[in-house]
Amino acid sequence: MSGKKIVITGATRGIGRALAETWIAEGHTVVGCGRSAALVEELNQRYSAPHRFDTLDVSDPTAVATWSQTVLEHLGPPDLLINNAAIIGENRPLWEVPTEEFSRVIDVNIKGVFYVLKGLVPAMVEANNGVIVNVSSGWGRTTSPEVATYCSTKYAIEGLTQALSAELPNGMAAIPLSPGIVHTELLEICFTHHASEFPGPDVWVKKAAPYILSLGRKQNGQSVSVPQ
Repeated sequence: MSGKKIVITGATRGIGRALAETWIAEGHTVVGCGRSAALVEELNQRYSAPHRFDTLDVSDPTAVATWSQTVLEHLGPPDLLINNAAIIGENRPLWEVPTEEFSRVIDVNIKGVFYVLKGLVPAMVEANNGVIVNVSSGWGRTTSPEVATYCSTKYAIEGLTQALSAELPNGMAAIPLSPGIVHTELLEICFTHHASEFPGPDVWVKKAAPYILSLGRKQNGQSVSVPQ
């Protein structure tokens, strides 16, 4: 293995995939996961060991625990953990959000991050090394109508990450990161036809990849954003 050892959830699409492919090209070792078995297989066909991609629903605590153990056996404690996996519901007033949809967004966007942290952070703490980047949003620091469920999850990620940052040993960092507005499948759900007005992951990653790699102890607990 060369370069940094990086773990990315939600690595099969959007900004997660852009980061994974960029960092592999730069010589880092990337392990990732995603919900689409077809996209996971595509990535495994394109990138051989020591890189690895697995099909995973981060909202399943048993599956995440098993996957985390596999990651640690394959990679060891990561130098960089990116909790990126997230979903969003259709735009609607909060009182019209279906109960099942609200629960699903909470399960993926909050509980999923917790399950991954619980699976991987103890080994990182034992090694006293590693940066944890939990992907937040502009909607984790401000709000808009008809996206209250998503806002609630990203506000939670901000608070969770800042609290975690105070619990880590001095050699580590936990950082909530807003990626900015990027044209992804998720953005198309809430921005509809306006999503195409924003840069895609292939453009975004040119600034984002080096910026994220630069994050460290000095940014522990700080809410940061990818430079635009």
